[in-house]
Formats: sequence, C-alpha cells, structure tokens
Amino acid sequence: MERSINGGDLRGNERVEILKPRIDKREFRRIVLSNSLEVLLISDPDTDKCAASMGVRVGSFSDPEGLEGLAHFLEHMLFYASEKYPQEDSYSKYIAEHGGYTNAFTDDEHTNFHFDVMTEYFEEALDRFAQFFVKPLMSPDATMREINAVDSEHQKNLLTDYCRMDQLERHLSARDHPYHKFGCGNLSTLAVGPKSRGLDTRDELLKFYEKFYSANLMHLVVYGRDCLDDIQKLVEEKFLAVRNTERSCSIFRGHPCASEHLQILVRAVPVKEGHKLRIVWPVTPDIWHYKEGPCMYLSHLIGHEAEGSLFFLLKKFGWATSLYAGEGNWTNEYSFFVVSIHLTDAGQEHMEDIVGLLFKYINLLKECGVERWIFDEICAIGETMFHFQDKFPPIHHVVAIACNMLFYPPQDWLAASSLLSVFNPDSIRGILEELTPKNVRIFWESKKFDACTNMTELWYGTAYTVEKISDILIQRWIDGAPNDKLSLPAPNMFIPTDLSLKNGLEKAKYPVLLRKSSFSRLWFKADTMFFSPKAFVKIDFNCPESAHSPEARVFKAIFTRLIVDYLNEYGKPVAAFQSDV
Repeated sequence: MERSINGGDLRGNERVEILKPRIDKREFRRIVLSNSLEVLLISDPDTDKCAASMGVRVGSFSDPEGLEGLAHFLEHMLFYASEKYPQEDSYSKYIAEHGGYTNAFTDDEHTNFHFDVMTEYFEEALDRFAQFFVKPLMSPDATMREINAVDSEHQKNLLTDYCRMDQLERHLSARDHPYHKFGCGNLSTLAVGPKSRGLDTRDELLKFYEKFYSANLMHLVVYGRDCLDDIQKLVEEKFLAVRNTERSCSIFRGHPCASEHLQILVRAVPVKEGHKLRIVWPVTPDIWHYKEGPCMYLSHLIGHEAEGSLFFLLKKFGWATSLYAGEGNWTNEYSFFVVSIHLTDAGQEHMEDIVGLLFKYINLLKECGVERWIFDEICAIGETMFHFQDKFPPIHHVVAIACNMLFYPPQDWLAASSLLSVFNPDSIRGILEELTPKNVRIFWESKKFDACTNMTELWYGTAYTVEKISDILIQRWIDGAPNDKLSLPAPNMFIPTDLSLKNGLEKAKYPVLLRKSSFSRLWFKADTMFFSPKAFVKIDFNCPESAHSPEARVFKAIFTRLIVDYLNEYGKPVAAFQSDV
C-alpha cells in the first residue's frame, strides 16, 4: 500500500491552489527552484517583521551508532559561521541587533532552522541564513565549544520530567529501531566515546552534512512584506547555490514496539512532586487518513469534560485534575495514542480503577459505534477555527508550515489535518480496535516509587521498574472499576451554523448600553475593523470585599476556578475567564 502523501507528483512551478483561511488576505505561492528546493512564498504587506524557516529531512534517527546527538550537534554548528560571513556568531548577533529572534530544533526525522527580523533588515538576514546550507564553515575551533553547548542543553534537560519520561518510553522499545536512540547527545556521545574509538567528531560531522544536507531534502518558507515576484527573486538569488546531491529520503520502517514492549506497567520516579498516569497504545498513524481524522475523533471523546465523560467521573471521585487524549509521537510509519492524566493524592491510590474506567469508556465507544453527528461537530469546529483563526506571528507561521511541508501535499500545507472532510467509520473503528489491553503500555509517575525501583535509565538517570501485566489482570481492573454511568457527550449547542454578520450597530463608535438594572449593566460594541464572526465576552463582578484580606483573595480565586470548571462541563470550550474582580 502506498502511504506517502507528500506532494511529490508536482513538478517545477506548477500552480497549486493552497487552501487558506477565508479572512487571510496574504498571498501564497509554491515554487521549486532548479536545484529541487521546494519553497512557499508568503507576501504580507502589513507585516512589521519578516521570517524564514528551513526544514531538512534528516534528524536524530539518522545518527550513526555511537555518535548519538550528531544531527543535533550539526544543528548547533551551522550557526557558527560561513565562508561568506566568517566572523564567529555574526548571524545570531545580526538578528539580535535588528529586533529579531533565531532558533532551531532537531526532531526524529527532520531538523528545522528559523528566524525573524525587522523588515528593513530581512534581505541581509536571509542571505546570512542561506549560507547555513550553501557553505557553512564548521570550524575546528568551534567543535568543542558547541559539543559543550549540546552537553549543557542535556544537563538542563536532566531535571525536566517531560524529557526524562520521553527517553524512558524510547528506552523501553526495540533496540534495532531508531526510536530507541538518545537523540540529544552529550559530552560522552560526541567527544569522549568517539575519541576512545579513534574517531574525529568533526570529520564525522562533515560526512553527515555532505550525506544528508541536499536541496531536494529541504523545504523553505519565506514570509516577506514585498510582492510575491520580488520575494521569489530574493529566494532564487540566495538559495539557488544550495547543492543538490539527489539524496533519497531515509525511511525507517516498522513499529518501535514489539510484543515484549506491550502489556507493561512502568513505575517511574519524577523530579517534581505529583502523580501522573500515561496510558499509551501503538496505533496506525493518523497521517495515513488525515482527511478522516480517526485519532482526532477518539481524542475528542476520550478527552471530553462533559457529564458522562471519563474526566467528569474522575473529577467527581476526586482522582484527577486534568486529562489529555490524542496522538503522541508519530511518523509516517508509526504512531502512539496517549491518554495522560494528572492524578490527585487520592487518584494515586486508585490507579487500577482509573485504568479500568478508561477501558470501560473505550468499550462504550465500541458498543455505541461511530456517530456521524459527532464527526460533523468536529468538522464544524475545525472549519470555524481554521477559517477565522487569529493571525500568528510570522515566525510561528513559517515554522508550522515548514513542518507541514514534510507530511502534507502542497494544497494542505496551511490546513494540515485541521479540516476533516471524509467520514470513514472503518478508519475510526480500526484505531478503536488497537486500543486494547493486549496493546497497552502504562507509565505511572510518582515520588512514592522512590524506594521500590530496581532499574535506572541510562541517559537521564530515571529510576523505574517494569512489571508485565496480562489482559486478564486488566479485565479485573475493568470489572472492579466504579459502575457510575459513562456516556457519549450530548450534542454541542454552541457550534455556530450561521457565520454571517448582522447589520445594525456596526457603525457605532462607542459601546451601547443594551440593558440596565439595579445590579447590572449590559454593554455591546460591534467590531468595526475586522468584521469576523467572533465575540469577546467579559463579565466583571464588582465585589469590593474580594480584596479585603488574603482569605478573601483566596476565596475569590477558588470561586472563579469553580465557575470555569462548571462552564467546561456545560459548554466547553470556554476560551478565557478573567478573575480581576
């Protein structure tokens, strides 16, 4: 079965109609340079900053054995200098001196570089940026310094529970799959280890760059204030020199979890206080069916907060403070569906009941079948959010699109998977059938496990223990879980069906008093600038006593949180709630 959905069938500068939000007045153009570098140009005459982002189809999965972190180290070294701009750190200094920001990150299968800067300095900034990929210097003098910078980043991450648990999940996977690797790198993997084996890290770095940094594996997004034709000329001038070695994209087949990595309960000790439960299943990647959104459908239901939902019951019992459900780490070849629950002290004592309730809710979804009206609600919410989204800062926009270019065809670079259009019950049922006790991995974090672990993860020093659990044991948890009624959410009455704007008060310069009573005032001010179907509602309670004492301030905070909690059950999403009363 062909699973690649990247727009590889498009050649040259063939026109592609890129789907964009209805209220977006920016202009977009896809081009492919003669060196096969694929580029998206964005023209925004109203912007005060310009930005660019380059995505390269290589990441830590391609690190050589024994040189963990080499892709990340290369990301650091490219910032150092280039033949055209040999002064150390001149690129970063130029960006900072002209009101800009620059950064980069290395993921499993791609690396991203990005920056923004004030518009009048964009051309030179873009030229300096392009030299990363034309003739970087990667001087021997910078090698040890940047290895230390990578090591410093790792040392910082040692105290970050997200990094620690992510690496533990990777550690408990197949050793022959690159998911198992340590992607960040440190002093040991980039200096001490290679030196002991007679390897020169810089030589290996140059080989890695020559092998993988090819124009046909790159995707560039450029966001400027000029017209598209002028931006295109600028891009052609700066990036045509990026060499193309016709390198094939690396594909890492298979799933990182074999049978021995499933049906496990992992108890781990975090750095921070608190308790957390992550229930993880290997599943079919949603990207295979991104127009159908099977994982999105299930995350909408499993993560719901209305009466009858899993989280509603967990809150009722006082066992959880938050719940997230959705797709976790994924590539074109594999994916994980994750349910993450922050537990209270009481919830920590009821892990088995919580897992049992989760499987009860999954069984309920299987029994109820896939509902068209739920899919339609998700479509309606996604369409409204996409077409009337707020304008993001240019740097956020270019990074998001550069990442989307790795996975989606050009017409969907802006929308990605946010717009569902195909109702396919079979794809949703397919994911549901993968959320089984036979397929589960449970990661349970708490400092209470400090005295009862017997293993330590190599790179972050996380103390943990692993226990095999059978589907029979999980069935006991299901049978023993509370029998309170779980149900699908009721239809959402707050989803708009008519987004046309009403006439009448649109010319009012000042707020109009609509209603007045002895204890309240209701004011309305129509939007006379953007004319988008959005409303901002702010309710102020005049409570002079709320700031009278520390106790009163605490009661005020508790009161507002209780209101938000109640409104979430009634009509989520609630965008924001001000507590300045």
